[in-house]
Amino acid sequence: MVSSVKTFETVAIIGCGDIGCRVAQLLQSDVHLITVYVRSEASVSRIAALGIGAEVLDLDSLNRESGKNLTQFRNQLVFYFAPPPAKGQLDTRMRAWLAALDPNNLPQRILYISTTGVYGDQQGRRIDETIATNPQANRAKRRLDAEEVLAQFCIAHYIDFVILRVAGIYGAQRLPRQRLIAKTPILRPEISPLTNRIHEDDLAACCVAAALTSRSAEIYNISDGDNMTMSDYFIRVAEFLNLPSPPRVSWYEAETILSEGMLSYLKESRLIDNTKMLTLLKIQLKYASLSEYFKQTQIDKKQK
Repeated sequence: MVSSVKTFETVAIIGCGDIGCRVAQLLQSDVHLITVYVRSEASVSRIAALGIGAEVLDLDSLNRESGKNLTQFRNQLVFYFAPPPAKGQLDTRMRAWLAALDPNNLPQRILYISTTGVYGDQQGRRIDETIATNPQANRAKRRLDAEEVLAQFCIAHYIDFVILRVAGIYGAQRLPRQRLIAKTPILRPEISPLTNRIHEDDLAACCVAAALTSRSAEIYNISDGDNMTMSDYFIRVAEFLNLPSPPRVSWYEAETILSEGMLSYLKESRLIDNTKMLTLLKIQLKYASLSEYFKQTQIDKKQK
């Protein structure tokens, strides 16, 4: 992790799922006060169990509460992890939050997690942060909308901001175990698209590093650089979990079997270049490849 260049006494995390909790725990020893904002009281209790203060903030309700001014983010470092709505091409939650901020009590810095999906299908080409965005799926269009409205807002109000375009996240609880148990088919490896990943621990470390560096108005691709096809990923995970390798199908068969959501992922292929992440954030990855994760996990099991 990069050494802290900027320091913050107060930090806000909006939308605190697994990654948000990991970021909060990384910051606990260095930050005076961390407040997490979640959608429900049940989530408040979950976060409180970790020793972190939490409050309810329903971003959807902000659309219905005209004139509401949020003052609690004054001079704070804000990690915005809340997902966009499930439908449409706009991130109405990001838009509502920005519109509700009190102009006299604005954050000092905002970090937003986006997706490498904003690049769209690049037919396997290597992609760095200078490549023009071209999202095809609505889920990626919503993320790009959030990027653009956030950047415009921050520039207009002189707020530091950082955007992370994150590859597919994996970890112990994120491996496709149920899909493999169900023997859901995969594309034949020779026709499968290239995909990119990042381990959840490394993503959390990247979030903290990018938030604390003095660089602003930056976009970083977040990936471990270990590129493989999506089918190879499922095959290797099946082997690691000691499960049968999934059946292979053609594109024609896949279109009759797989969900629209999965098909939309399979229609995009790209190699994510993580050079900027490694050099400017000085990240030392805990897991530089899926194979390294499998290897280290096996070592940890033997030592227990």
